[in-house]
Amino acid sequence: MSQYDYDLFVIGAGSGGVRAARTAAATGARVAVAEDRYLGGTCVNVGCVPKKLYSYAAHFHDAFDDSAGFGWTLPEAPRFDWATLRDNKIAEIKRLNGIYGRLLEGADVTLINARAKVLDGHHVEVGGDTVSAEKILVAVGGWPWVPDFPGNEHVVDTNRVFDLDAFPERFLVLGGGYIAVEFASIFNGLGSEAHLVYRGELFLRGFDREVREFTRDEMAKKGVKLHFETNIERIEAAGSAYRVTLTNGETLEVDAVLAATGRKPHLQDLGLDQLDIALNEDGTIKVNERYETSVPSILALGDVTGGPELTPVALAEAMHMVQHHFSDAPPRPLDYHNIATAVFCHPNIGTVGLSEEAAREQFGEVRVYTADFRPMKHTLSGSDERCLMKLIVDEISDRVVGAHMVGEEAGEVIQGIAIAVRAGLTKLDFDATVGIHPTGAEEFVTMRSVTRR
Repeated sequence: MSQYDYDLFVIGAGSGGVRAARTAAATGARVAVAEDRYLGGTCVNVGCVPKKLYSYAAHFHDAFDDSAGFGWTLPEAPRFDWATLRDNKIAEIKRLNGIYGRLLEGADVTLINARAKVLDGHHVEVGGDTVSAEKILVAVGGWPWVPDFPGNEHVVDTNRVFDLDAFPERFLVLGGGYIAVEFASIFNGLGSEAHLVYRGELFLRGFDREVREFTRDEMAKKGVKLHFETNIERIEAAGSAYRVTLTNGETLEVDAVLAATGRKPHLQDLGLDQLDIALNEDGTIKVNERYETSVPSILALGDVTGGPELTPVALAEAMHMVQHHFSDAPPRPLDYHNIATAVFCHPNIGTVGLSEEAAREQFGEVRVYTADFRPMKHTLSGSDERCLMKLIVDEISDRVVGAHMVGEEAGEVIQGIAIAVRAGLTKLDFDATVGIHPTGAEEFVTMRSVTRR
């Protein structure tokens, strides 16, 4: 019999924590999970799930307009009701919270509804009790970070933006990452006058330059007001609204300000600072390929370790961690290359592999193939929305090292393309694939002319 109460004690019931708990329990390990907020973590409650639901809602605005060219006449002008969307979202998340709870119960994992504090390498304090564990897993994810400026108490963060009491007719987003870009698109689509303020000269740093420029132009066409190379100097209450002064001297009056300025590890009061756990330069927890911290019995994974902040990454890390520590056949290290991702702005972005800039730096000589076109749907809709598809090919090996798309359902399309890129298929393989006609996706296998080398 083990000298510990549990073989694995998980702090945090997000995607990574729950997957780790269930997978470890399936090996026969005795597992407990402590969570003081909500089951499912950021993704289910204040991230991917509600964001995608709101993105769906925002797309209906264009769909109603597009339908006229196909013969549809609406009896009256469509009206959007914020409270209906918000409350239906709340009900759906409660349903998902219940599913997570039943998954843990079905896996025979003990759930403790309290914040845990690490005391040492094998003990945690939770709910007023001290519990021992052979291994402790920290999977607490991140928490929104808001920059310091006069009036920042007036902003809402990405945890709270889904549940605003009233719909903001004028909406401002501060930030230039994918979350900022998504929310600017979402509220624009729902009917707000939407502003995006970013200190850099172009948002989505790290993405392919051409994709960023194309997305900028398409978002501007849809009505998002973009303010680059500026920042918020101060925010002042103006009755029920807010007066936002920018560093370029411009003043905007809006009904809500969202600070989509990133998330930081949710390590407050966790006790790790008392154990001198090694951190990376950005404040995330430093781990090795076995997800061990500088105290080997304390493990960490997911957003808290500074890797790609993506739910599928946390799930993969959880399964790898369990194989390392609760299996006789440890896996190879997780490969973080060629992880596909999507940005649910309007239009969507889907991407896998290297940007054109990164490919040139890594391979020197590359071929670039692009298709910039008006989708068939919009020949009748009357919309001037365009779609961009792009392949980056290593000149020497002919291998497709990057694939990018800006357009409707880009994430759905790129998910399939990601398999080919990860498998190392060549441009010749793409060319030999017979396309599905008529679809936009067939452009990925019909691009023959090199755009540039």
